[in-house]
Amino acid sequence: MELAFKALNDETRREILRLLKNGDMTAGEIAAHFNFSKPTISHHLDLLRQADLVAAVKEGQFIYYSLNTTVMDEIIQWMIRLNSKSKRKNK
Repeated sequence: MELAFKALNDETRREILRLLKNGDMTAGEIAAHFNFSKPTISHHLDLLRQADLVAAVKEGQFIYYSLNTTVMDEIIQWMIRLNSKSKRKNK
């Protein structure tokens, strides 16, 4: 989960996740939304993949990226549990 939080700490990577919520995209399609070089976008995608926030599937000559909602669900559940513990402690 530490890698996920590190990945989420960057605005560009958060924007990539927002783009992917609308559906799978190639690196080129993602890069078209930014004023960065393709290697920079590839670096961000690699960090998101290492954190298991996105999945990558090769189809022909393209790699399609998609959200991995399982990890996002785990983070949300962890935050809910953390919040409920905090509320009980403050009573």
